[in-house]
Amino acid sequence: MSRVQTGAGEPVKAGPEGAGPRTPVETEPRTETTADLTNVLKRGAGMAAIGLVIVQIVFVAQTLVLGRLLGPHEVGIFAAGTVLTGIIGVFAQNTLSHALIQRAHDIEDAANTVLIVTFVTGLLLALAVLVASPLIGALFHDSRVGLIAAASSGIMALHSCPSVPDALMQRTFQFKRRVIIEPAVQLTLASISILFAVFGYGAWAMVIGTYASAATWVLLSWWMAKWRPFRGRFSFRIWRELAGFSLPLLLDGIAERSRDMVQQVLVGRAFGTAGLGQFRYGSRIALLPGLAVVQICGYVLFPAFSRISSDGTRFRQAFLRALGWIWLAALPVGALLLALGQPVVVLLLGEKWRAAGAAASAMAGIVLCAALTSVAAEAVKGAGRSRLLNWLSAINVGLGLPLIVLLLPFGLVGVGVAISVIYMVCGFVTLVQARSVVGVSVRDTIACMMPSTLSALIALGVVMPLERFVVRSDRYPALLGLASIIAECVLFSVVYIGALRLISPTWYGSIRDVVVRVLARLADRARLDHANAHTNTEHGSEESPWASRS
Repeated sequence: MSRVQTGAGEPVKAGPEGAGPRTPVETEPRTETTADLTNVLKRGAGMAAIGLVIVQIVFVAQTLVLGRLLGPHEVGIFAAGTVLTGIIGVFAQNTLSHALIQRAHDIEDAANTVLIVTFVTGLLLALAVLVASPLIGALFHDSRVGLIAAASSGIMALHSCPSVPDALMQRTFQFKRRVIIEPAVQLTLASISILFAVFGYGAWAMVIGTYASAATWVLLSWWMAKWRPFRGRFSFRIWRELAGFSLPLLLDGIAERSRDMVQQVLVGRAFGTAGLGQFRYGSRIALLPGLAVVQICGYVLFPAFSRISSDGTRFRQAFLRALGWIWLAALPVGALLLALGQPVVVLLLGEKWRAAGAAASAMAGIVLCAALTSVAAEAVKGAGRSRLLNWLSAINVGLGLPLIVLLLPFGLVGVGVAISVIYMVCGFVTLVQARSVVGVSVRDTIACMMPSTLSALIALGVVMPLERFVVRSDRYPALLGLASIIAECVLFSVVYIGALRLISPTWYGSIRDVVVRVLARLADRARLDHANAHTNTEHGSEESPWASRS
């Protein structure tokens, strides 16, 4: 169980799953063994994966259904109307929650300080978006865009409310949040948006669904955190301390969201709202697998790295182990998106979304960046060196915007390539910074990443020409085309694993051991279920005569 502190500085023990403070305990910090932390991380990653699978299934269904119901133009109207949501959302959540997770003392005072600052900031920014909504409509030459912007402004205030309970759950490894809250939020968004889209509300269906999901997020976060505000006090001193940690993260978020906002404006003005809708869906599809990596790993790795950063040996071992496994898993996903992204989108959404599929393939680099930053950035933050991430702000602004402008004449594919390049540069810069913070050598880093990189390139060299010049899955009916896509994914996996076995028998052996352990656990569970069922059956047969007599 994790320890927290009250505003008076008295250490107390947190109950299971954040059930609130109990009796005072010893003042000496508890030392966690490697086995303890490893078990916590395995359980957390497993629960996060379960929740994420549910979220991704709902998200994919929502994307497919809304894509067919609304079409590129209505999706583009919503994207244009919420163009400020990303950058304003960074201010609303204020990134102070990251500092709250990393903080080791005065937790109640810090939590109340973050709560007040984020809510006031979110409220002020919601008013700013409301005032700016006519300008947004004029920017895209569409009055509906301005109305969408005005109606969506209140989302900023709602998004600021759950930041503190979410941070408190994350810092104490309360992984049930991943299984309950996020699937419920995504399910609310999908069901409400689809319902109103069926009734012909167009882009407004997505606005209504976004409000419903935000309200669900607020209610469930506060209910599950079991935390009540104002037990501590607001402190300007704590605010300054937290801001010192979170300012680089805030600047990086502002730079990245500013680039996203400008690129949406450029795409909208160059290709119209329909083109913006194609770009919005292409980027969402490309972000989907990367988001999975970040959400599972970031939620677990940041608090874990924060706890072991003072132990250099454990920190280095954990960093390399996490980097190797995540890179091993992310590379095939990025390669398959590059090779098969366009035909998959056409088969699932229809021919009218072909441009979105091409854009998604061009943005395959996002997945690889997510793999790097999900480990590297969390290690930098966990070590308390968040100021190093200021380089990302410079790259996003200094390289990102000029590159997008340069490649804009090449259409959505050009914009997608620019975004992939930006993300990859940011990922490798973050990796270099993390390597120096953790104390990992260049040789160890290359040895960790090179086998899976070479294996993925070999598999891509087999599957991509096969799809582009021979199979061409999008020429066939949907079911037949998807079957050919599945066959190509199986072929990619076989080539990837086979190449990895030749290049690095050690990594291949690790994968085999994991698979064997998982299958053994499943077999043991099946035998246990069968034994329980057999026992219940015998008991039932013994009791049946008595039941007949009664």
